[in-house]
Amino acid sequence: MTSTTSSSSSLESKHAVPKSVKTYQFFTPEIASYFIAGGVAGAASRTVVSPLERLKIIQQVQPRGSGREYKGVWRSLVRMWQEEGFKGYMRGNGINCLRIVPYSAVQFTTYEQLKKWFTGYGTLELDTPKRLASGALAGITSVCSTYPLDLVRSRLSIATASVMHQQASQVSASSSRPPLTAGIHTQSSIPPVLKSELTMQAMTLKVMREEGGVRALYRGLVATAVGVAPYVGINFAAYEALRGVVTPPGKNTVVRKLACGALAGSISQTLTYPFDVLRRKMQVTGMKSGGMAKYNGAFDALFSIVRTEGLKGLYRGLWPNLLKVAPSIATSFFTYELVKDFLTQE
Repeated sequence: MTSTTSSSSSLESKHAVPKSVKTYQFFTPEIASYFIAGGVAGAASRTVVSPLERLKIIQQVQPRGSGREYKGVWRSLVRMWQEEGFKGYMRGNGINCLRIVPYSAVQFTTYEQLKKWFTGYGTLELDTPKRLASGALAGITSVCSTYPLDLVRSRLSIATASVMHQQASQVSASSSRPPLTAGIHTQSSIPPVLKSELTMQAMTLKVMREEGGVRALYRGLVATAVGVAPYVGINFAAYEALRGVVTPPGKNTVVRKLACGALAGSISQTLTYPFDVLRRKMQVTGMKSGGMAKYNGAFDALFSIVRTEGLKGLYRGLWPNLLKVAPSIATSFFTYELVKDFLTQE
């Protein structure tokens, strides 16, 4: 994504109109650069914050009152390191990147193309409403195209809740402070037979076999789309607006670029975080063990959470999520621009 200043000037230039003929082609070097840069940006952003991503998901869905849940970002990360080491931090990052690469690639590419379409390929001004609309539609497109991967990733992140349930009970009975691995979090000592069930392919087949076929892979899609649309729209619009203020001509430094992404991500994620909680709840509601609550739909989940936990239940895991979002979005936007500029150099 280019800065607001450069984007506005190029869009307002009448001389840019003849070049827009190329944008009608489905595959062009320019579109390829968007796609590749978006994929690399997604992988980089998720890898940087993999430990916090895993911690956020676990805190969102772990059963309350089990005596095994863990609280506090730093304390939980330290215990995760002590019990699983670096592998514990990166566990699930492979499938996370497998999802985020096409997700991010589709999102950035769609956003860039929608901006051109909404501005008549350079004949209209690119204002905030157009950026919001472009971002919202790009978010919906990307999430619909990769949603099954997101659901499977979430399931794999917490699947050991049932696998380790019996061991957790035994440990809890003999220790006043159960180890973190007794909760919802993968343990390196899982028997090989059970490990074979905790793969992407095995989990996908398990969900389809036990929960209603292909349709089960899209459980929570509505709540996700509703949350993603405003989130991505605000994210892109805020970033480009901030770029015009924080990185004026002559002050386009790396630190300023990263600051724009961090602020934009924090703003958009805070405003739409309850939808993320609902998405995770819906994704794991079909699990037959692990103490997960069962919901009949997104609205049922919403009312149930508010009734039993109050509004604060919709913001569970917000703190580690905010710590994750700032570096994640900053890395994503910075990497995207860096790779795109490199690929489009003549």
